[in-house]
Amino acid sequence: MKLYLQKLKQSQGESISFEESVDISDIAQWDNDIRSIEPVLVKGTARMDADDVTCHFTIQGEMILPCARTLVDVPYPFSIDAVESFTTSSYKEEEEIHLIHGEVLDLTPYIKENVILDVPLRVFADDKKLEENTVSEGKGWSLITEQENQDKVDPRLEKLKTLLDDNSNDEG
Repeated sequence: MKLYLQKLKQSQGESISFEESVDISDIAQWDNDIRSIEPVLVKGTARMDADDVTCHFTIQGEMILPCARTLVDVPYPFSIDAVESFTTSSYKEEEEIHLIHGEVLDLTPYIKENVILDVPLRVFADDKKLEENTVSEGKGWSLITEQENQDKVDPRLEKLKTLLDDNSNDEG
């Protein structure tokens, strides 16, 4: 997504609005949890004051992330509000202000950065999808509910249960 400085200079301090669909699908190849991402919608305004450009924009889209329990695909919709500051003056050396090289300001790297920063640590699939993708039985094991687990006595402890039952009868 490119903004042209000449157009910003001609606006004479007024904000210029922009809205564009941006393909950032290559971030799924980076070392992160994003499995895929559709093109995102970027809406915002840019304003130039002397050598400084300030961009306020919103990034909206949906990425596919793995479920933290089952690793199934989970769609994660997002909306990110961002403010980025730029300058054409090489004399300003602040960490939060990015230097513009040339006559074109490319917002794409900053859009990608904001999306990466918004990736949650964990997402969970909804219960229905979880049930569809959960294996309930395997060789030598089966999945039981918490209630079944409380009612069932471990076979290794079965003799202890009879011992406790005998003691309670002796006391009564």
